[in-house]
Amino acid sequence: MNARVVSVQVGRIAPLGPDRVASGIVKHPVAGPVAVARLGLEGDEQADLSVHGGPDKAVYAYPASHYPRWAGEQPHLADRLEPGAFGENLTIEGLVEDHLCVGDIHAIGSARLQVCQPRQPCYKFALRLNDARAPKAMVRSSRSGWYYRVLSEGGLQAGDAIELVERPHPELAFPRLVEIVNVGGATSEELAVIGAAEGVAGWLRTQARAALRG
Repeated sequence: MNARVVSVQVGRIAPLGPDRVASGIVKHPVAGPVAVARLGLEGDEQADLSVHGGPDKAVYAYPASHYPRWAGEQPHLADRLEPGAFGENLTIEGLVEDHLCVGDIHAIGSARLQVCQPRQPCYKFALRLNDARAPKAMVRSSRSGWYYRVLSEGGLQAGDAIELVERPHPELAFPRLVEIVNVGGATSEELAVIGAAEGVAGWLRTQARAALRG
């Protein structure tokens, strides 16, 4: 795997959109090392902790290679598409959803992060891009990016390589998890993997186990 962090972003809670909704989705690049704690990057905040943040959404990563595709499909957004535009903490080069499996563990800088779940965009994503169609467009495209759980705290910065340390569940590709989250239709075998994968978001594990019980 030849992947690296292109840019690191954090954001404070601030008013967003015409109704001035509180949100931390607007991120700004950080120069130099950034501390990675269990709940995310130093200096990063989330306004509504019922749906954002927490250990299962500690660090959000998004592939840089998706930006040109968005610009081609949504040219009216082209001037807004720069690292952090989607609210990601890490803009990634050389790694996309197709390269991942559920629960992959990555070494980035001195931190160890585990691929935990895909993003499900909310209305604040639409406000961020000033486009009400943006959340549905992300879901349709399956270009969701991914959330990391922090296994080992440390530090990282732009330019750091991303190394695959462990792949505990090669039997379940991450794009399939994205499809299951967005569309459904998981097999009993897939539900068993999701329900047992300790690194996967807690709500996904709970739902998978409930579905297996019938």
